[in-house]
Amino acid sequence: MSRPNLDEQILVDTSDEDSLCDAQSIIDSNFSLISTARDYLYENGRRYHAYRLGHYPMPNDEEEQDRLAFMHHLFKLLVGGDLYRAPILNDGPPKRILDVGTGTGIWALEMADDFPDAEIVGTDLSPIQPNWAPPNCTFNVDDAESDWTFTPAEAFDYIHARSLGGGIGDWNRFLRQAYRHTKPGGWVEMQEYETWIRSDDGTIQRAPMLLDWQEKIDAASKQFGRPMNVASRLAGWMEEVGFVNVADDSYKCPVGSWPKSPRLKEIGRVGKITLYEAVEPYTLALFTRVLGWSGEAGYRSADLY
Repeated sequence: MSRPNLDEQILVDTSDEDSLCDAQSIIDSNFSLISTARDYLYENGRRYHAYRLGHYPMPNDEEEQDRLAFMHHLFKLLVGGDLYRAPILNDGPPKRILDVGTGTGIWALEMADDFPDAEIVGTDLSPIQPNWAPPNCTFNVDDAESDWTFTPAEAFDYIHARSLGGGIGDWNRFLRQAYRHTKPGGWVEMQEYETWIRSDDGTIQRAPMLLDWQEKIDAASKQFGRPMNVASRLAGWMEEVGFVNVADDSYKCPVGSWPKSPRLKEIGRVGKITLYEAVEPYTLALFTRVLGWSGEAGYRSADLY
């Protein structure tokens, strides 16, 4: 797929009548490696991870797993259906692959199918991965901010991490660990989205409540110690810890089915669902824990936004 052009304005389909459909659950979640990790925290009607409680602000319940499924689909649509962008096939198929923050495990499972001779390892704070998996795919409950437990002999050909913004406090330490556990000639790929909506033509100014929400979320995540909007800084941070041949590909993601392009229209539909499903959990966790709002006020705010 060619490199994205962020200067190209997305054309609007003026005949579009956009609507939002409810997400359908497509992910099962019955897998656990550490029994205590299932002693979940229930707060404001949502379920949160128990292992390293409070390190990550998003829930891990079925609603969130639905959102992660849409997010996975959205990332694939943006890059033309691929699971990765790094040239991991240059020296032959990778033998060992790590997925940090694997979530439901959907990316790791698809990579296991695509690379049956590779060993795929997925790590996450929550044991919400399915209890079925190909024999070449395993899941571990682990904290990516702690010392990684892999030995030098267990180094990886390819390390993948997606949507860790808001969940990492010390990015330098995280990236140094990723560098240390990558084989010479291997690749590390970070796929991140900005929690910040823009517009080509200035129409975002017609949505003052949305602007207010994203400013509050951005400020709260920084106060929480784990900023969300790190996507534009990752390339520089990776170079600082020693990575070479660093490429920074950025993609426009429309929100809604207003683009004329059929491809961008589909991306926009999924993007809108993903955003809609993210507002409540982001608002509840950060507004109540960091900004001091009540759960009731958080719900009202999420409904308004």
